[in-house]
Amino acid sequence: MKLSTIQQSFFEAILMPFKAIRLRYVPLLMIYFSYGATAFSAIAHDFLVKKDLGLSAVEYMELSFWLMIPWSIKMIFGQIVDSFTLLGSNRKIYVYIGAVLMSFGIAMVVAIAGKYEIFSGYDRDSLYMLAMIITTVGIVMQDVVADTMSTEVTDKNLNESERKVELATIQVLARLALALGGFAVSGLGGWLASIYSYETIFKLSLFIPILSIIGVSFVQLNSVPPSPLNKKILFGGIGFALFIIIMGVNEIPYSQEIIFVISLAVVLYMLREVVGDLDSDTIHHIKMAMIVIFVYRAMPSVGPALQWWEIDVLQFDEAFFGVLAQIGATLGIIGMWISGKFIVDKSISSVLIAMTIIYTILSLPLLGMYYDLHTLLGVDAKTVAVIDTALASPFDYIAGVIMLTLVAIYAPEGKKATWFALMASFMNIALGAAKLLTKYLNEIFVVTREIKEKGVIITHADYSQLGMLMWVVIIVGFVVPIVTIWKFNPDK
Repeated sequence: MKLSTIQQSFFEAILMPFKAIRLRYVPLLMIYFSYGATAFSAIAHDFLVKKDLGLSAVEYMELSFWLMIPWSIKMIFGQIVDSFTLLGSNRKIYVYIGAVLMSFGIAMVVAIAGKYEIFSGYDRDSLYMLAMIITTVGIVMQDVVADTMSTEVTDKNLNESERKVELATIQVLARLALALGGFAVSGLGGWLASIYSYETIFKLSLFIPILSIIGVSFVQLNSVPPSPLNKKILFGGIGFALFIIIMGVNEIPYSQEIIFVISLAVVLYMLREVVGDLDSDTIHHIKMAMIVIFVYRAMPSVGPALQWWEIDVLQFDEAFFGVLAQIGATLGIIGMWISGKFIVDKSISSVLIAMTIIYTILSLPLLGMYYDLHTLLGVDAKTVAVIDTALASPFDYIAGVIMLTLVAIYAPEGKKATWFALMASFMNIALGAAKLLTKYLNEIFVVTREIKEKGVIITHADYSQLGMLMWVVIIVGFVVPIVTIWKFNPDK
């Protein structure tokens, strides 16, 4: 009897996405699919930075921090989508604009990789950063609209409890669509990058904005009139964006730290403006959840040094990274598919505790490889990497769905785009904190790769401190989230 119950639960989990899908969801899911498809050029980007650009590990993390900024000012896009109609649309038109920006940014990277004459005389590192920021702004704009539309393809005739289930279901399906996008192209992108030039890979990636255009052209939404403009949020966000630009252009000392503190304060203030009408119990629940989510997402990583070590020491190439990406995308889909029902039913805290423990365990094989344990055990390094990737793959998707489900449930009517944008900004500011912590750790435990200019080595490879860096990241990433979840459990 017990076995049959387990079997029944398993098959219910397998069938859940099939039963949940509705025709009206499909065009929206295409936009999420196109976002996942950005993984097509990810490996080419990684190898372009390592082989052709001169960024150090610390500079690479600084670039990552700046790329988080567009995600941290999503309130501007959210307020625009909520309040402004352009060419008769307050939703679809912004996806088209985002696609144009993405295409322009990708075209710049094509020129940088191909060393086109148009950019001769300019610093390639700076141009690459600009191109990535433009592309990211386009992705962010599309993401804001997609998250907003995810609450507007629902059945208007549902009661409140049924509506919450559908919102959670749509978030599961959206993450599945995103994962399917990665699944479709991740391995292919790595394999092609080992055969063709990076310039060619970036040219091929121009198909991504086309996918989002096709999806948004057919989406059908519940009619939502523009809401009154919240001048505090819009002009405060614009002022904040200008402040960030000024700080970055003038290279002010500790500009990243200043931006992080001010951005967190701005977003928290704006969130208070949006949720002011909710009851005190709901606000308290949201506050506890926000603390847990922020800490969970703010944990540092090893940074690019780990991948550089895998390339230089373990001899992993583009094709093998493509294999790992394909495995990760495939098992991410399977894990999300099977765990969909579990995600809808379980609490935030229990899922995040489980994932923290699992992440810690799955970090140990890579640490063991650094100390050459795989050689002592007679196991090939690529085999360890494949198994580790296979086991770890589903959990990022699960964490994303849990967080977005909470955001969707408490989205205030008439302010959904702004709410989604602010909460996404909050979560991305947490990722900004993770980038800063990672940068600090890379400044303490210095790891360098070999850099050549005109055939002359100007920086020698040194991975001697990578092991200690990995130890610190693993310990901090386990202890801090567990203590935070225990202290600020939103389910109490």
